Amino acid sequence: MSGLVTGDAVVLGLQPARLPSRALAVLIDLTVVVAAYLLISIGLAVATASLDEAAVMAVSIASFLLILVGAPIAVETLSHGRSLGKMACGLRVVRDDGGPIRFRHALVRGAMGVVEILMTFGVVACAASLVSERGRRVGDVFAGTLVVRERIPAARVLAVPPPPPWLVGRFSGLDLSAVPEALWLEIRQYLTRARDLDPAVGRRLAERLADELVTRTGTPPPPGVPADAFLAGVVAERQARDARRAFGPSVRAGAAGGGGGMSAPAPVVVPPSAAAVAVAPVVASPVAPPATRGGESRPPATGFAPPA
Repeated sequence: MSGLVTGDAVVLGLQPARLPSRALAVLIDLTVVVAAYLLISIGLAVATASLDEAAVMAVSIASFLLILVGAPIAVETLSHGRSLGKMACGLRVVRDDGGPIRFRHALVRGAMGVVEILMTFGVVACAASLVSERGRRVGDVFAGTLVVRERIPAARVLAVPPPPPWLVGRFSGLDLSAVPEALWLEIRQYLTRARDLDPAVGRRLAERLADELVTRTGTPPPPGVPADAFLAGVVAERQARDARRAFGPSVRAGAAGGGGGMSAPAPVVVPPSAAAVAVAPVVASPVAPPATRGGESRPPATGFAPPA
């Protein structure tokens, strides 16, 4: 795993892609791009047969730049780092901090790729990838990016523990459509490694992520719910919705553990989507259950009461 650490002291579980998988992805991409370039060039040759030599040369240069250089840049930008070859090989380009790339990252990688891949037949890119500790080529170094594996063995996937029973089903009406994948990635990364963080750092990070989530959803958490419990409950709700979309309405809830006999959908653990961020799946941090006295559920130490 990569040793990348964000400014909030969250260790990113990124597994850098190595040369064989990257070379195969580049080969697939080049095959598709070159095939498209040849087909378009033949069409342009027929269409520009009546033009003079200078015009034909200008059209040829423009088609080369647009197809062999511009198209890969556009694809990586719009797909957030997943070209056809990378999708086939389970790879993705991400920033050094694990976030999704933008146009400037794809532009630098594409411009450098002309030199280190097209003009040198991949020799420079292969040499740089072999020397680099994280398998980066020159374009990745200048762009501040990293190619990582999206698909990891199931044995290494961390399961998402459920939220406190008294929070199960509390977020079923929450609108999650405006929450970007980058924020989901940060939340899951935090929840997975919360127990390894310093308590004060973890609390500040949980509060920041909870504030961002509230901003995106427009709905504050129930009164008294700690930030980490709120994040765990919302992640479980999103997983439950993903499971219902994938497997249909037959996915039923388990009995909730809240007071008053309220039942609600139990959180369903599903494998992370390949489109979700290019990092190892993340889980909710264990949240202490409400304190009990004489068998009666009581609010946690923060003073937040479980649902009636």
